Amino acid sequence: MVNRLTPREAMYYFLDEGSSTVHVGALIIVDPTADGAEPGLDYQSLVSLIEGRIQLAPRYRQLVKPVVLGLARPVWVDDPDFDINFHVRRAGLPRPGATEQLQDLVGRILSRPLDPQRPLWEMYLIEGLADGAMAILTKTHRCVLGPDSPELSGLLLDAEPEFGEPAEDIWLPTRAPSQAQLAVDAIAEGLARPGELVESIVGNGPVGGLRDLVTSTASRATEAISQVTNSAPPSRLNQATTSTRSFAVASIPVAEAARVAEQYRCGQRDVELAVVTGVLRRWMLSFTDTLGAGATVRVVLPIGSRPADDEADSGTGRPRDGWFGEDGPGFVTDLPVGEANPTVVLAQVAGLATRNAQSASRQTTRVSPLLPDLGVVPFGDAAARFFTSWNRHTYNLPIAVVATPIGQRWVRGVPVRELFGIPALLANRALAIAVMTYADHIEFAYLGDRGVMSDLPALVDYTHDAFDEITDAEGGR
Repeated sequence: MVNRLTPREAMYYFLDEGSSTVHVGALIIVDPTADGAEPGLDYQSLVSLIEGRIQLAPRYRQLVKPVVLGLARPVWVDDPDFDINFHVRRAGLPRPGATEQLQDLVGRILSRPLDPQRPLWEMYLIEGLADGAMAILTKTHRCVLGPDSPELSGLLLDAEPEFGEPAEDIWLPTRAPSQAQLAVDAIAEGLARPGELVESIVGNGPVGGLRDLVTSTASRATEAISQVTNSAPPSRLNQATTSTRSFAVASIPVAEAARVAEQYRCGQRDVELAVVTGVLRRWMLSFTDTLGAGATVRVVLPIGSRPADDEADSGTGRPRDGWFGEDGPGFVTDLPVGEANPTVVLAQVAGLATRNAQSASRQTTRVSPLLPDLGVVPFGDAAARFFTSWNRHTYNLPIAVVATPIGQRWVRGVPVRELFGIPALLANRALAIAVMTYADHIEFAYLGDRGVMSDLPALVDYTHDAFDEITDAEGGR
């Protein structure tokens, strides 16, 4: 029995294209010089650690094998030539090892597509940071993630300084089915469900030029989504032009954000959205002289959730770090970038998450489950591209927000100083933002299309300025 990609996994797999990078990940800053840090974190020990832990998630030793003529969705097969040293790599920063140099390197790494002939993930140990710290960058294709396959950072990080090594794993790849076998299996499945076979051939195969079925399916999707959201305002944020990426990060103190939230009787998430609104306002004013008072940016917020720190996976006993790969509902809302008064901005965004999550007229499922739930079982390449082309005008910017704070984490006994999520940047989007609370800071990560967001590093200063403006206004109340 073949292990076929689910409709959702197939959708993410087919969404890869020239200007779209359907991989997510994390930038993990570790401090080997910290008090109590276990010695010995280096390339070889990192390879050994991740090699032991990916046995808990078999997808990391499997590759995606398409089916001839697109007769069915692709299948997962063991990589017969799996080489852990190909996937775990080493990089170094030139002196002085500044944060800007790290961000530039991360952007270049994220610009490169994953090799489709190998398991769809990479990990980098980056050395040479200015203060003796090291960075670990994870990069995982979104189709790999699932209930039993967390993002690499979820396998790598521990909730306690003590770390355990899994038992030695003797892994032998199973023989991959031939294309003839896959074709026979697909036809057999198709005879049992002939409608799916027709959809597979039209959606996945070379007959994809005959788009009648795909178009009708996507039209059903269009009709469904148009009931829950209107067109987003025109914006440079929908003008992606290249596959090259820029990356930048910024942090603000949790304690100060909590004080602002208490002062205004709102939630920390509201403060985060107000900061993002201020960042976007400053960015827009950098290329236009005027900004109307009613100007908005439409964002989609897939509010992630994760188990409490004391919840553990029953199979492994390790904490289930679920800040990647959630498939819950999100909502679409408008951020008031035309408003100059930070107090008014905070008042307007306060409670957006609660109000919108409870409002059926504004609630939407994220792109990931939408089309499969509408019945597109194979979800082929043509359908994926049709949908993303249409979807470019439904919102301007995706913001991945982790709802629950993440406590202190360690990598092989070495404390994690900073942790930044890396969002996927789909076609027709020039910017994606990830926001999470880690330890005592709120971490903002910005991933942009270098052709549109050539000034992305400026968003770091905009983040601090926007937050300072809010705290200054709070102090003057």
